[in-house]
Amino acid sequence: MKKLCLGIESTAHTFSIGILDFQGNVYSLINDIFIPEEGGLHPALVREQHLDNFMQIINKALSEAKISIHKINLIAFSQSPGLGPVLKIGAWVARMLSQVLKVPIVGVNHCIAHIEIGRLKCNIKDPLTLYVSGGNTIVSAFESERYQIFGETLDLAIGNMIDSFARDAGLQHPGGPKIEKLAIKSNNYIPLPYVVKGMDLSFSGLYTAAKYLLQSVDYGNKYNLNDVAYSLQETAFGMLTEVTERALAHTEKKEVLLTGGVAANQRLQSMIKSISIEHDARFDVVPLKFAGDNGAMIGWAGILRYKAEGGHNISETMIKPKERMDKITVPWRS
Repeated sequence: MKKLCLGIESTAHTFSIGILDFQGNVYSLINDIFIPEEGGLHPALVREQHLDNFMQIINKALSEAKISIHKINLIAFSQSPGLGPVLKIGAWVARMLSQVLKVPIVGVNHCIAHIEIGRLKCNIKDPLTLYVSGGNTIVSAFESERYQIFGETLDLAIGNMIDSFARDAGLQHPGGPKIEKLAIKSNNYIPLPYVVKGMDLSFSGLYTAAKYLLQSVDYGNKYNLNDVAYSLQETAFGMLTEVTERALAHTEKKEVLLTGGVAANQRLQSMIKSISIEHDARFDVVPLKFAGDNGAMIGWAGILRYKAEGGHNISETMIKPKERMDKITVPWRS
């Protein structure tokens, strides 16, 4: 009988359960996503939804995988980084299952999990990774025994910035796909702040300027929402592409991986693919099913760590909301 891991994702709006074997075959993946009625994420409300639904999501995942909970051999959960009140729910569920089932438990860094599911599903060995999501914007590669960060956002994450702008424009959450559709309808570029500081990026000025365009007297006359969406995307993705290309030139990696929820954007895909081709590097995008936050990626990263160094003691499973990926050992790649 194959060994099975149950992975629990709970860093932000998504509570997700993934069940997979130790070879990386995914048997089930069930997501429950908090969608705010207005405004951004309210940690207390997200926490309540996760608390209300976690057992139902676990049972759905077990049913889809056609297995009993007693067939699970390992519990993995997102330990860092993320919203503290929300991380606590996943950690609490993981500890409970581990102790009731008497199986090992492993805490996982969410950012590393995004890279590892991409390496697995794209069959990529040693990529430079652009990880773009609602909560993170990171250019990373494995060097000196760690996932080193070569560039990152200094303020807003790219997904958060796009979703915030979409809300200002009156679009329902999630805003990213809606902005992408609007942008396709325009090629009227309106200059916006392009802020790259060395290898890092700042999106707050871009966001503020785009928001002001919606309030300008010229809005609806000289330009429309399609034009602003197009300009926002082109500017933000141009910044991401510049930093990624510079990191690619520095690391001389021969593979480039695009992962995280914003990786689904086809315009961003085309821009990163273009620089990859110029540097003679293979380019790949994590499959859409695994692009956003999901329990399968947590399970797989947990399996890799467990194989390399065993499970964690319960005392080692405290959440770490601010933990950086470049502070974590990666024994399965050493």
